[in-house]
Amino acid sequence: MPPTGNISGGALLREGTVFVVLNPAGLAASCTPSARAPVPRVVQAAVPAIAAGILVVDDSITARSLEKSILEAHGYRVRIAVDGVEALELLRAEKADLIITDIQMPRLDGFGLLEALKQDSRLSKIPVIIVSSLDRREDQERGLLLGADAYVVKRKFDQTELLDAIRQMI
Repeated sequence: MPPTGNISGGALLREGTVFVVLNPAGLAASCTPSARAPVPRVVQAAVPAIAAGILVVDDSITARSLEKSILEAHGYRVRIAVDGVEALELLRAEKADLIITDIQMPRLDGFGLLEALKQDSRLSKIPVIIVSSLDRREDQERGLLLGADAYVVKRKFDQTELLDAIRQMI
């Protein structure tokens, strides 16, 4: 049994009984809370943070796969769509925190997707980043005028810049 500091010694009496000598200071200390005594804590269960959801819209499987793997490696939940029509269907079923879209796609291109997003009150506030091979100034200006929050040219693609832009938007 570990020492408690309440007993300072003992003696054997003539008749063979043990006489215990108590430590008054130790007894008093054990009756009052001490600064050194551990304070019981209530441990709260950690609430798992829900990762931000990003919708990647691109008809190129290579671009979609690359962007998806980069984003998932940084903790984002990623859904993919092959064009603007599929993107709108997915967004109406479950909103995203951010959209990354190409421009040149079948059925509904990135410009058409932007226009549709801005006309839908439930989806109009979702930040949009365009990642496109179109590098003409007119295309970039059109994308930004339609409501895109950023425009990244694929041939100048830098994942660090993309991730920084995402962090600023969500």
